Amino acid sequence: MYDVIVVGARCAGASTAMLFARAGYRVLMLDRAEFPRDTLSTLYIHQPGVALLRRWGVLDKVIATGCPPLDRAVYRIADIRIEGCSIPVDGHRAAYAPRRYLLDEILADAAVASGVEFRQGRTVTEVLSDDEGQAIGVRCRTSDGATTEEHARLVVGADGMRSRFATMVDSRITTEHPAATCAYYTYWEGVTDRFELYEAPGRWVGTVPTNDNATLIAAYFPQSEFERVRKDAMGAYLEAVRDTAPELYAKIAAQSPLERLHGTGDQRNYFREAAGLGWALVGDAGHHKDSITARGITDAFRQAQLLADCIGTGLRDPDKLLDGLEEYAYQRDELLLDAYHSTLSVAELEVAEHRLSMLRTVAGDQDLMDRYFATLAGVIRVEEFFTPRPHRDTSPSEDTAGV
Repeated sequence: MYDVIVVGARCAGASTAMLFARAGYRVLMLDRAEFPRDTLSTLYIHQPGVALLRRWGVLDKVIATGCPPLDRAVYRIADIRIEGCSIPVDGHRAAYAPRRYLLDEILADAAVASGVEFRQGRTVTEVLSDDEGQAIGVRCRTSDGATTEEHARLVVGADGMRSRFATMVDSRITTEHPAATCAYYTYWEGVTDRFELYEAPGRWVGTVPTNDNATLIAAYFPQSEFERVRKDAMGAYLEAVRDTAPELYAKIAAQSPLERLHGTGDQRNYFREAAGLGWALVGDAGHHKDSITARGITDAFRQAQLLADCIGTGLRDPDKLLDGLEEYAYQRDELLLDAYHSTLSVAELEVAEHRLSMLRTVAGDQDLMDRYFATLAGVIRVEEFFTPRPHRDTSPSEDTAGV
C-alpha cells in the first residue's frame, strides 16, 4: 500500500512524486516510457519555475548541463523593440531552457533520491476504485505484457495533454477553447544567446538558446493554415522566419538544422477538473494552453508544489485529504486562469493598433519593459502591469499568491 501513486514521470509527475516523498510519504511513480527520452517542448523555464528548482535543490544540476542563463529578452513587433528581463523571483532573474531529455531525467533522479519507487515501461490501463467511487489504485501492464495492481490513498495523473488517466477518472472539461496556432521548430548552431520574440500579423517566431550551443527556433502559424503548412512544413517554417525575423534568418540561411523539424497542430486549450475522490491531475493532464507563451514547464512545477502544499500532512486522514484536494482544485484555477486568457490573446496572432500604442509607451522605459517581461513570465498579473509599485524581488510564495 502506497500513500501516493503518480502516473507520469516528466516535469509535473516527477516533481509531484519528489515533493510527496520529501514530505515523508511512500510514493510509487509509473511511466510507460523508458528514460531518458525527448518530447515536444519549448524548453523555456520562466523565473518562477527557476525559483522552484532552486527551492527543490535541483537548479545546480540543471545549470550543470550547460544550458545558458537567459537574463536578457528581446521582443520585436512593427517598429517597436522591447528589451529587458523579468523582475527576479527569490533572487533569480535568469531563465533556463534545458533539453527535455536532460531536465526530465534530473527530476526523475531527484524523485528517486528522495525515496520514490520509479517503475519505467509501465502502462496504466485502469484506475481502481471502491464501491463509493473513491480512487484506490491502478492496474498497469508491464513491457512484457504482465498485469499488476497497486493501491494508494491518492492517485495523481501527470500523463500529459492526451491524458488517459483523466479519461479513466471521468475528469470533466470545465473550460475549453479551440486550437489557435500550429507550431514548428528545430535547432540551429549558435545563432543567439538571448530569448528573442518576433511578431507580425499571423506570425510569431521565437528563439530559445539551449544545451550544446544550440538554439531552438520556433515558428507559429494560425491554426487555420495547418493543412497548408504541413504539406511543406520546412518551406513554410523558413519562410516565416525570413519574413518575420529577417536578421535572424540571415544567421541560419547558410546552415543546416541540427535535427529534423518538429511540429504540431494539436495544441489544445482547456481546464479539466483538477481533483476528485482520491485523485488529482497535475501538469498538462489537468490544464493545457497554447505553447506560444512557453508556460507549460513553469506551470507544471507550480501545480506540483501547490498540490503538495494543499495536501500537507493530511494525506492519511480521509477528511483532511478531501479538504486538501478541494483546496487544490480551487487554487489551481486561480493560479492559472489569468495566464490562460492572456496566452489565448497572444495566440490570436493579431497586431491590433491599440496594442502597438501600448507597446510604444513601454519601449524605452526600462522599468516598464522589465514589467512587461514579468507578465510573460507569470511574475505579475496582466492587470498589475501599469500599476506603479516599487521594483521588488518576489518569492515563490508571493508569486503563487499573486498570479
